[in-house]
Amino acid sequence: MKKIVLLFVLIILTGGEIFSQRIGKEVPNDEKTLFPKNTLGLDLMIGEGGFGLGGFYRRELAENLTFFTDFSISESKDEKEVEYIDYFGRIIVMGKKNRIFQVPFNFGLQYRLFSESLTDNLRPYINAGFGPSLVFTTPFEKEFFSAFGSATTYLAAGGYVGMGANFGLNRSSVVGINLRYYVIKFFDGGVEGMTGRNKETIGGFFLTINIGTMY
Repeated sequence: MKKIVLLFVLIILTGGEIFSQRIGKEVPNDEKTLFPKNTLGLDLMIGEGGFGLGGFYRRELAENLTFFTDFSISESKDEKEVEYIDYFGRIIVMGKKNRIFQVPFNFGLQYRLFSESLTDNLRPYINAGFGPSLVFTTPFEKEFFSAFGSATTYLAAGGYVGMGANFGLNRSSVVGINLRYYVIKFFDGGVEGMTGRNKETIGGFFLTINIGTMY
């Protein structure tokens, strides 16, 4: 988790400004850039459980307020898991019973920060979303892809809070980064990742790279 947060801070403080200058020209502080109101794109996610992939739609409601909906799929790992790789390259996790995958669908709001004091080249924001989540498990003892034939599906509720920034002045595409903390809550006993250890709540931090088109 600390590595994900540090990577996010490093990108915002250093790489963000450099990257924004490469994909958009500098403008005077008093010149506002008018961006299209709709954005459709992909989320590339790096989390404590591995990599994930998602999609999003955003609609600007006011100058600093945007509605969004998004979904994603990623693996959730138990904090008790310790992975070993044997001589044949197989991944071994002692006591692991199931792989857990989370597929949250969220609706929420994004609020832009410091719009009066920062140029449009760097547009920081905070956001929060809530909605239903699908969670499914596959037997760890089976091969990764063939195990989906024995998947069990659960319904849960969840959401996330986050902070991030969009970079550049391009009016047809957007590139940004978002640090999110997900919480997904079960109401029927939870899921069993490690043998004998039911988790009623899953989630965690995700560093999300946003790539989209504006129209």
